[in-house]
Amino acid sequence: MSVLICGSLAFDTITTFPGRFAQQILPDQVHILNVSFLVPTLRKEFGGCAGNIAYSLKQLGGEPLIMATLGKDGALYRTHMESLGISQQYVRTVDNDYTAQAIIITDQDNNQITAFHPGAMGQAHIQRIEANPAIKLAIVAPDGRDAMIQHAEQLKAAGIPFIFDPGQGLPMFDGEDLKRFVSQASWVAVNDYEAKMLADRTGTSLADLSKGHLHGLIETLGADGCNVYIQGEKTHVPGVKAAAVVDPTGCGDAFRGGLLYGLVNGWDLVKSVALANRIGAIKIAAAGPQNYTLDRAALGV
Repeated sequence: MSVLICGSLAFDTITTFPGRFAQQILPDQVHILNVSFLVPTLRKEFGGCAGNIAYSLKQLGGEPLIMATLGKDGALYRTHMESLGISQQYVRTVDNDYTAQAIIITDQDNNQITAFHPGAMGQAHIQRIEANPAIKLAIVAPDGRDAMIQHAEQLKAAGIPFIFDPGQGLPMFDGEDLKRFVSQASWVAVNDYEAKMLADRTGTSLADLSKGHLHGLIETLGADGCNVYIQGEKTHVPGVKAAAVVDPTGCGDAFRGGLLYGLVNGWDLVKSVALANRIGAIKIAAAGPQNYTLDRAALGV
């Protein structure tokens, strides 16, 4: 049972600021902001939401199919995916651009500031989704604007249920865009910040958005777990204490891998989210978005 993961593949440059952003950024001086952070550590990682989600799902025994674009510098990422046994059937190379790049700074409270260069991701809409009986489930994760719009439409037309996961791409869309995505999706997944933006732009509460055709709406709360809304009813799924808090980069994507695994295997939404919380707690104890290991036996999957 394959899961189509529409989103970005990117190279991540990850740095750590040993202080707190709040002590460096003066709220009343934001209009003249000019700040520099000294970051003693720097790592380069394989990233992008599609790659990170696929990494999580593959470790759980799932069958991820990434739909994404790489740039002319993407050969190293292809080698990486091959080493993981992840299909590249729907991964295209764009020769006139670079692979997407994310530059991430994390402070000691796990707040993050990210600069993102889309590169080849901006041409992700060249990939078209057709009906395929092998694909049982999909996710529309952050990607180029046109790609997110078109892939959601194509998944709906193909009769493939999908999670709408706007992530950092949410600000690209106005209220009408977001309402259309919700109407096409089977589930919606957002973090607490995105949830407030989604509710504000649509003029609708999360509880009301979850009513009607949606199978559920998930609001992630970091270490505090998640709120799951099903037909207007909210259920809180507690968080899982991490063995260590090392790096939050990719935790949301690891969570989504667990969520997809549960849903494609017919689990109910709350059970799927409970597994996803466990995956997120495991990931945060490792540096980088694709460097943790999952023990399927210990997880019971």
